[in-house]
Amino acid sequence: MNKNKAKIGVLLVNLGTPDSTATGDVRKYLREFLMDPRVIDINPIGRWFLVNLIIAPFRAPKSAHEYRKVWTDRGSPLLYHTQDVKAKLEAKLPSEDYHVEFAMRYQSPSIEAGLNRLNKANVRKIIVVSLFPQYASATNGSVVDKVMEIARTWQVIPNITFVNNFVEHPKFVEAWESVSRPYTDKQEFDQYIFSYHGLPERQIKKASCDGYCQLSEKCCATYTKKNQFCYRAQCFLTTRLIANRLGLPEEKVKTCFQSRLGNDPWIQPYTEDVIKESAAAGNKKVLAFSPAFVADCLETTVEVGEEYKEIFMEAGGEHWELVPSLNSTDKWVECLEDLVFQNS
Repeated sequence: MNKNKAKIGVLLVNLGTPDSTATGDVRKYLREFLMDPRVIDINPIGRWFLVNLIIAPFRAPKSAHEYRKVWTDRGSPLLYHTQDVKAKLEAKLPSEDYHVEFAMRYQSPSIEAGLNRLNKANVRKIIVVSLFPQYASATNGSVVDKVMEIARTWQVIPNITFVNNFVEHPKFVEAWESVSRPYTDKQEFDQYIFSYHGLPERQIKKASCDGYCQLSEKCCATYTKKNQFCYRAQCFLTTRLIANRLGLPEEKVKTCFQSRLGNDPWIQPYTEDVIKESAAAGNKKVLAFSPAFVADCLETTVEVGEEYKEIFMEAGGEHWELVPSLNSTDKWVECLEDLVFQNS
């Protein structure tokens, strides 16, 4: 590299986590997260009352209890896995060419702090990698919103590139194969359940191109330019790509959606329903995947790994296993390295 040429900045952004398992810190996190208009996209006044008077006060104590189940000496798994990924990626990229930072969309370390460090380093370009494989307005879109809100206040704004979707990247699929093989090679399962974080149906319809979205297999069974930004379609595509890579029988594979909030209809099928139907059909052994997350967290370890296991066993199942997330595995870091090079 020309020594007179400035570096390229890389900002890895994950969702976020409370600073501790104290109820007050969890409540603070929930308020920041749920007050994002891209997350709860309703009337601002209604959102304020819903979050501050109902959800945060009553949900924080329960969520704090759940966070204590996954908390370690290093803190939140979502945080330290992202730290580890950042360190590994930094070690792989040429130090004379790249400056890597990481941030959380909500809480610490903030996107503003990460961007300011890159700005202070006088980088010539910033590549923002949202660590959400499937594009959604509530995740990737929110990161773009926040980055631009901050960068627009700068006197000099460098070129900013966003990596918003990487479900089709071969190394992403390979990374999931690498963490799944120890489970699929060990034994055969009766069913393979791919559970993704859910979204309200209204958010999917808002993003529909020319009214294409029908929230059914009719449109999500194929991935085209019409539904390239449809979160549900991207999830079904992710399942197909990983299942094909692992050689899983198509008839044994199910895609479903978890983590509903509120009474409005969310995208279906719901994971709880699929689990009960699977047990009722006589399936005794299930292997679960959570490919909407690249790092283990409450939604993977507790919700899928523990709560859904309990539902399955109570419904007559006998064996439930969860494939861990990509975390800081080498294949995943290789995928990120390739994404950075492609966008440099």
